Amino acid sequence: MATLVQPLRGRGAKSNASGRYEALSIQAFDDGWEPDEPPPTKLATRLTAEAARVILTRNDSPDISYDRSINPYRGCEHGCIYCYARPAHAYMGLSPGVDFETRLFFKPDAARLLDRELSAKTYVCKPVHIGGNTDPYQPAEKGLRITRSVLEVLERFNHPFSIITKSALIMRDADILARMGQAGLARAFVSITTLDRKLARSMEPRAATPGRRLEAVRALADAGAVVGVLFAPVIPGLNDHELEAVLEQAKAAGASSASYVVLRLPREIKDLFREWLEAERPARAARVMSLVRQMRGGKDYDPDWAQRMKGSGPVADLIRQRYRRACTSLGLVSERTPLRTDLFRPPAKPGDQMDMFAAGR
Repeated sequence: MATLVQPLRGRGAKSNASGRYEALSIQAFDDGWEPDEPPPTKLATRLTAEAARVILTRNDSPDISYDRSINPYRGCEHGCIYCYARPAHAYMGLSPGVDFETRLFFKPDAARLLDRELSAKTYVCKPVHIGGNTDPYQPAEKGLRITRSVLEVLERFNHPFSIITKSALIMRDADILARMGQAGLARAFVSITTLDRKLARSMEPRAATPGRRLEAVRALADAGAVVGVLFAPVIPGLNDHELEAVLEQAKAAGASSASYVVLRLPREIKDLFREWLEAERPARAARVMSLVRQMRGGKDYDPDWAQRMKGSGPVADLIRQRYRRACTSLGLVSERTPLRTDLFRPPAKPGDQMDMFAAGR
């Protein structure tokens, strides 16, 4: 994939460099000749069905609170420039840049696969997280309704789950989230990175506006769902000054818990983010990257389990102290009660033993 000569309208990444597993790398450059036709300024999103064999993804990361997750989509049209899922697109032979935002894959059999996996006699119930990689409520979900079908399966099984999004579309599923939340089986999170509409438009071009995300928090809370806010990523020198304001407005909207994650720049993301930063915030670029490296032991990123989510050093310590003070002041919980697993019950299916007993009466 060639690097773009000019940015595309409505997309986060400024380039589309080849994935790291590709044998051939193509780099576009300006040779001084005017093209016969100007390059397009708008690129359509392409959706491809993925024939997944399983829907539950397992992990053993010691700094993640869940060991299984569901991601109905690969790639994400929201286009958040800092998204830690971008490097995974290289496994598909695609670029973590613009391809990640425009070449999307969806799992049409997600609900059927989930039903089968939860019905297995050997299955042990533990909370599942939805959207740990890419957003389960990106624009395509409005028509495809894959996430909705997954929630319906989880409700039939009384299976605990958490879900996170940057989309106001989550309000559509307030009914399920409220019923399961009140039973101790579900927890929803809305990620709010900034209250600055201009910054959000540039950094998260197709995600909901900050105001719509706060509206989603309010709608879920009013419906009776258990809802929290995630301030992420915290980018020192860019949005860190908004930490208290985001938590305050989320609390006012009905959030009961909060969390945060500092900026992570693994693999290709470090180059994509730097490229975006220099194009969109050139006066701050050097300062922001200096502060980022101060949280990462002098590097752009350190994947060490003990500190990759929160960082280390004085800058990270100050963010941590401010977060704790704000949570205490606002009454936001950071340590949450575990979701219930004792209510898990696979529903009876046609042909089960109970049906045969009923037929004999």
